[in-house]
Amino acid sequence: MDSVRTDASNTAKTSAPPLFAPFSVHGLTIPNRVVVSPMCMYSAVDGTVGDFQLVHLGSRAMGGAGLVITEMTDVSPEGRISPYCAGLYKPEHMPAWKRVVDFVHANSEAKIAVQLAHAGRKGSTPPPWERGENGLGERGWALVAPSAIPFGPDSPVPKEMDKADLDKVRDDFARAAKWSDEAGFDLIEFHMGHGYLLSSFLSPLSNRRTDAYGGSLENRLRFPLEVVAAVRKVWPATKPLAARISAVDWEDGGNTIEDGVAISRALKNAGIDIIDVSSGNVTNFKRPAPKGLFQTPFSARIRKDVDVPTIAVGNIRTAEDANRVIADGEADFCAIGREHLYDAYFARHAATALGYEGQPWAKQYKRAAEVLS
Repeated sequence: MDSVRTDASNTAKTSAPPLFAPFSVHGLTIPNRVVVSPMCMYSAVDGTVGDFQLVHLGSRAMGGAGLVITEMTDVSPEGRISPYCAGLYKPEHMPAWKRVVDFVHANSEAKIAVQLAHAGRKGSTPPPWERGENGLGERGWALVAPSAIPFGPDSPVPKEMDKADLDKVRDDFARAAKWSDEAGFDLIEFHMGHGYLLSSFLSPLSNRRTDAYGGSLENRLRFPLEVVAAVRKVWPATKPLAARISAVDWEDGGNTIEDGVAISRALKNAGIDIIDVSSGNVTNFKRPAPKGLFQTPFSARIRKDVDVPTIAVGNIRTAEDANRVIADGEADFCAIGREHLYDAYFARHAATALGYEGQPWAKQYKRAAEVLS
C-alpha cells in the first residue's frame, strides 16, 4: 500500500489512465475499473444487514471504487455459511439493503452489485473467529449439495438434492433477484465459485451425480444455467448479470482452464455479461500458496477465448499492478479485496499514485483535493 500513497506523479493529469476509464456493459456504465471485491463480513442479524454494511460499503463507494459488490448474500436461511451471513430471503431484508444501495447512489458515482449465493455443503459453520472442533452444534442446520459428499473430513454429509430441492433453490434465487431489483441494485453477481452450491455442481470433484445434472460438463452446467434462466426472467432486461467462477480447481480430476473457458462460454450464451475469474477452494484441498497475480492469466484467457468482459482478482495490491492489468487487456476490471479492508479510499489513492486528478470528489470532501495541489 505504501506505493499507492507515495508514488504520485509530479505532473497530475486529467486524462484517465486505463484503470480510471469508464466501462459500459448491458446498459450500465461503471465509472472506473476498480471493484470492491465481495467479502463475507459475518455481521448480519438473521440475514438482515444494518449499520455495519452501510458504513462498510458506503465508505468504499465514497472512496472512489467504480463498482462495489456486497458480501455473499444468501437466498435462503439454509443457504448461509454462518448464522451471521447477509441474506435476501425475508421481506424485511429488502428495505435493509435498499438503505445501503440508496446511500451509495446518493453519495458517490459508484454502482453497486449484490452477490447472490447458496453455501451448499460449506454452510452451517460459525464465523471464522469462532470456529473450533464443535462447529455450531445444535444451532446448525441440514446441508444440501449435488452429491452426498462432505466438504472435508470433519464436515457433515450433505443431502443429495432431489428435484424438489433443485426447484426450491432455483426459485429462491429468482425471489432474491426480484428483491434485489426492488432494492435498487445495479447488477447481480452469482457466486459460482469456491465450492459453494452452484460451484459444486460445476466441479467433477463434488458432483458425482448419474442423472441429467451430473457426468459431462454439459450436464454439470445444467442446474446453474437453470438458475440463471430463472433470474433472467425476473431481473430487468436493462440490467447486467455477472458470475464469479473458479476457473481452475487446482486439484487432480478437477476442472482445468479449458473447462473454465467452456463454463464461461456457456454462461455468456445464457445471458451472463461479466465473468469474475477466481479459482480453487472447491474442496478442502488448499490451492498453491498464491504468488503475484496468480489468477490474472485465467482472466486473460477467458476474456480472449470467450470474448466476454472479465474481472481479475487475487493479490492485486497496487495502483500500478491494477492499471497494468487493464492496460494489457488481461481484464476489464480489477477486484480489490484485502487492500480495500486496509484502505477504504484505495481508489482515490490509486488515482494519486497514477498522477490522475480526474476522480470526482463528494461535495463534502472537495477540500481534500487541496492536499494534492
